[in-house]
Amino acid sequence: MLGLLSFTSLSASAQADAVRRWQHLDLKADGVPGISADRAYRELLANRKPMTVLVAVLDSGIDSTHQDLKAVLWRKPGEIAGNGLDDDQNGYVDDVRGWNFLGGKDGQNIAVETLEQTRIYGQYKPLFEGKKRKSLSAADQARFDVYEQAKASYLKDLANENKQLSMLTKAYASNTASFGQMMQALNTTRLDTALLRQAARSRPDVPSAGSLYAFLSRNRFASTDEALKGLAEAVTHSRDRVEKSLNPSYNPRPLVGDDVANLTETGYGNPDSQGPNASHGTHCAGIIAGVRGNQLGADGVAGAVRIMSVRSTPSGDERDKDVANAIRYAVDNGAQIISMSFGKDFSPDKAVVDAAMQYADQKGVLLVHAAGNSSNDNDTGLNYPSAHYLNGQDIPNQITVGASSRLNTPELAAKFSNYGKQTVDVFAPGVDIYSSTPANTYSTFSGTSMAAPVVAGVAAVLKSYFPQLTALQIKQIILQSAVPYHTKVNKPGTQKLVDFATLSKSGGIVNLYEAVKLADQQTAAVR
Repeated sequence: MLGLLSFTSLSASAQADAVRRWQHLDLKADGVPGISADRAYRELLANRKPMTVLVAVLDSGIDSTHQDLKAVLWRKPGEIAGNGLDDDQNGYVDDVRGWNFLGGKDGQNIAVETLEQTRIYGQYKPLFEGKKRKSLSAADQARFDVYEQAKASYLKDLANENKQLSMLTKAYASNTASFGQMMQALNTTRLDTALLRQAARSRPDVPSAGSLYAFLSRNRFASTDEALKGLAEAVTHSRDRVEKSLNPSYNPRPLVGDDVANLTETGYGNPDSQGPNASHGTHCAGIIAGVRGNQLGADGVAGAVRIMSVRSTPSGDERDKDVANAIRYAVDNGAQIISMSFGKDFSPDKAVVDAAMQYADQKGVLLVHAAGNSSNDNDTGLNYPSAHYLNGQDIPNQITVGASSRLNTPELAAKFSNYGKQTVDVFAPGVDIYSSTPANTYSTFSGTSMAAPVVAGVAAVLKSYFPQLTALQIKQIILQSAVPYHTKVNKPGTQKLVDFATLSKSGGIVNLYEAVKLADQQTAAVR
C-alpha cells in the first residue's frame, strides 16, 4: 500500500521536509494521499494570474506579527487604527484587522469559557433537578429533555477531565523526577536528543538513556525541557477545563459587558483580533495562507489571499450569539470564504446561527466547517454548527470536513474524526499538520480543525483563479473532484474495517489538482 514508505528514498532532511508538508503532496507523484497542491501549482497554475480572495478565520485569534502571515493579513480600508473612532460607521470601533467578540471595551479578553452543557446544566438545575418529566408542562418537558441530556454530558465530561488532570499531574511530577535523575547520572543540566543518543551508545551504566531518546524522537521533542513544557501546558489546559469550562459557577461573560440574552445585539467586543491565546487560530490561518515558497516554516494552500481574523472561539465552547455575529461581520466586510474550526455538542440558540448562515448564503459566501473530533457519526450524533438548518434542510453554502492522515492504510481516516455519509461532505489532511504558531514559531497539530482550513484554502485558490464561480459552484467542484478512496480503514473510534468512501458524501479526499481541472472544464463551457 502507498503511504509514508515512499519517503524512504529521500535523504533524511528531505524526508523531514516531506513529512512537514505532506498535505501538499500527490498520491501518484509522491505516494502520499495529500491534496496535490504542489502538482496543481506546477502543472496547471504556473502561468496564470490570480485575483486576491478574502478569507475570514473565525477562531481564537491570529498573531498579527508572525513572519509567515503578516504579509497576507487583511487590513481594513477606511478605518484608522487607535483613534477611538468608528471611522466607517459600521458599529465597530478601530476594527482595522478584524474584530473580537470575546473582549471588553477596556481591552480585557476572555481566554477560557464554559462548555455549553455546563451552561445549560447550571441554568436549568434550579428548575428541574429532582423533578419528574410527567409533572411538567409540554414546554417545560422540552427544556427538561435538553437539561437531562446536558447534565449527562456534563457529569461524564467532568469525571473524565478529573481523571485526566490527575493522570497528567502525576506524569508531570514523575517525569520531572526521572529527568532530574538522568541529568545527575550524565552530569548535565540539559537533556537533548543529541546528548541522549550519544549516551545510549557510550553509557551502558545508564540504560534508560536509549528509551528516553526514543521517547523524545517519537514525540518530536528536541529536549526534555520541551517535553516538560508540553506536559505543563496540558496540565494547565486540563485544570482550566475542570475549574472553569466544567464549573457552572464560573462566568467570565461580564468582562464583555453585553446582554447575553439579547441575541440581536451587535457592536460589543473590542478590536483585539489576536487575543490572549492565538495558537489555534494562527495555526489555521497558516494552513490556508502561510506565504508559499519563502523558505520559512510552512506553506499555505492558497497564494493570492488575505486573511481576516474574527475572534469568536475561546478555550471552551463558543456562544451561538458570537458565532452569528462573527459570520455577519465577516460577510459585511467582504469575506468570500469563512473558515470555522470549532464545534460543540449543544446549540440552544441555533436559530440565530442559522439566520447568519442564510445571510451568508444570500451574499454568496462559502462556509467551511470542521466535522468534530469525537469519533462520532454526525448523521446520528450532535455536532454544531450542524449540516442542517432547524427545519431539516441542508445548509447549501457550507462544506463539512473530516480529517485524513498521510497513510493510505487502515489509519487513513483519522481515529478522532467525526464522519457521516449524509452530513460530512469530504475529508482533508488533518493529522500531523505543520503550521504557524505565535511568536514566529511552528507546531504540528492534529484535528478536523486542521482539515477545514485545508479545504478553505482549496476554495480560495478556486475563487482566485476562477472568480466567476459562485460559492455553491465551488462547493460542487470540491466535492465532485475529491479523489475517492476505497481503502479499508478503521471506522473512527473502533477497530471495525469499513470502506473509506462510506464515511462522507463525496467518499474522497479533497484534491486541488482535480478541482482546478474540473473548474477549467466548467468555466470553459460558458466562455
